[in-house]
Amino acid sequence: MATTSLSEKDAHVNPYAPETPVAHSYFNPVSPLFNAYDRFARWRADLGLPQPGSVENLQKEVKATHLSNYIFDGARADLTKALSMNPLFQVTHSFALGSQTLPPSYNFGAVFANQQVFLQGSVDHEGSVSARINNGWSANNVSKAQGQFSSQPDQNMLQLEHDYQGQDFSVNVKSVNPSPTNLTGIYMGSYLQSVTKNLALGVEALYQHPTPRDHDLNVSYLAKLASSDKNWIATAQLQPAGLLQATYWQKLSDKVEVAAELQLVSAPTRRDAVATLGAKYDFRAATFRAQVDSTGKVSALLEQRFIPAFSFLVAGEIDHFKNAAKVGVGVMIESSSLTPEEMGMLPPP
Repeated sequence: MATTSLSEKDAHVNPYAPETPVAHSYFNPVSPLFNAYDRFARWRADLGLPQPGSVENLQKEVKATHLSNYIFDGARADLTKALSMNPLFQVTHSFALGSQTLPPSYNFGAVFANQQVFLQGSVDHEGSVSARINNGWSANNVSKAQGQFSSQPDQNMLQLEHDYQGQDFSVNVKSVNPSPTNLTGIYMGSYLQSVTKNLALGVEALYQHPTPRDHDLNVSYLAKLASSDKNWIATAQLQPAGLLQATYWQKLSDKVEVAAELQLVSAPTRRDAVATLGAKYDFRAATFRAQVDSTGKVSALLEQRFIPAFSFLVAGEIDHFKNAAKVGVGVMIESSSLTPEEMGMLPPP
């Protein structure tokens, strides 16, 4: 006959003993400050706020749609040769002549990149050397250094930068020509924080210390509003002296993007505003950009890719108020001595 009995451990349980807590408490009477920080960190994690991106790339989509970084005049040619794909190592020869604003130039550049380090260097026909290095300590920590050295002392520049991207914020600190002896130079710091899933607010400080006796501090305020699917992004930046810059970018389809920008200056000695509207069309083997602004300038750029290694560019700009026009043509050629297997690609059928 089976009998039911308590185990030896249960038989000696003190009924007056306090109950054992079933969950760990984050309260620590010895360090209440760390206890408050832990509760605040858990509360932020529960909100599920997205990463807002860096302040430097606040207007990245608008700059990729507009022609400000792509327009040129005269004739140019970029010849690129890939020597290795993993790690990436390539050299580039760039030629430019016939420009109405820039003298003829030649530039030789090289790029080396792997999963952690990015190296870029170039030298032009006048002997000016520029170099850039990015080192990723982790997925969220990147240190950058950039230098430019020329025979003219006023064109030498050294820039040190560090970028950190948290779960829902980003921090960037930068210094230009810093001096360790008297601390002269230009120092910048920015912070961008997501307050909701669609809105991010930030601040950027610029401290200029050109001489030991002269210094100036300017603070700018930033805002970024984006849709949940990232199909449209609106930004605003309010700088000192009454300078307001607002942008709007929208992706109409997989091949069509539009962008608008407004720069407003409201100072006691100057009142001015410039509006720019641009569009970008991606075809099967071509990219077309068009732009018009309130100053009377109309510009366009067509990049036609006949084969993946050869592209032909045609650029044009008309200034109706000044009755002036600019035209540019260029080619981009890429070559490689590597086999398809060495490049990590399958040979064409």
